[in-house]
Amino acid sequence: MSDWVNFPKEHALHQFALQVDQITAEADHKEMYGVTLQPTKEGDKPAHTTLIVLQKFLRANAGDLPRAKSQLLEALQWRKEYRPHEAKDEVFSKDKFGGLGYVTRLRGVVETTNEEDVAIFNIYGAAAKDPKKTFGDVEAFIRWRVALMELTLSALALNSATLPIPDYGAGPDPYQAIQVHDYLSVSFFRQPAEVKASSSRIISLFSKYYPETVSYKYFVNVPIVMQWMMGTMKMLLSSDAVRKMTWMTYGSELVKYLGEGVGREYGGKGPSVNEIGETVRYDDGVEQTKA
Repeated sequence: MSDWVNFPKEHALHQFALQVDQITAEADHKEMYGVTLQPTKEGDKPAHTTLIVLQKFLRANAGDLPRAKSQLLEALQWRKEYRPHEAKDEVFSKDKFGGLGYVTRLRGVVETTNEEDVAIFNIYGAAAKDPKKTFGDVEAFIRWRVALMELTLSALALNSATLPIPDYGAGPDPYQAIQVHDYLSVSFFRQPAEVKASSSRIISLFSKYYPETVSYKYFVNVPIVMQWMMGTMKMLLSSDAVRKMTWMTYGSELVKYLGEGVGREYGGKGPSVNEIGETVRYDDGVEQTKA
């Protein structure tokens, strides 16, 4: 269903909205993706931004309401305990994480119908010289990665979303980011155990607590030997998620998917991501944000 004006009472999304009060009470938390979930009484029209969040959890579970409710409850409980929305305002070690990730906007993306898309770039080559420094403290890396994801959610601005999201299988969700993982200069022959541990933890955590926030994922500058990560993803992610992953050997191939606006290092005509991207705050006291 893509029309949220005339809502059938039997629709799963409507039934989900009627149970928000119970779910948030059990979790003792109401914030999800920057949206404060609003309760709906029988006969009332549900809040649009609340429906945005609920529909994401429904789509993540192929329209299965009990499973969607269970995942939402767990995600709310995690957000109460972990407080991820505070992470994007924290200060991180530039020595460990500087240059590793950026959030930016792109126009002309081939695989979406949006006029403009939010894109996350993870530049793992920034950690290539000393991966243990970046990934050795798994909890610190996860907190940094969560901060970057919360920055992405801020860019998606779900708390001011106006379009409805179609039901599972009925069309694309316009409120998702595109993700690029760049492995240029990364040697996969000498990866310490900490890298695999951090990657596996992130994949598991994000699939549980950030469903339907990322649409397409592009893995660029990837050598063939990197089969272990693809195997891990297939085990942890749904078949729908795996189908939206594209792996390519050369970064310059990315322009075919993200359009001419992507940076020169990816075959486009736009500025490099480190020139225009936004990232978290680092301990040099300067917020790494470009206009």
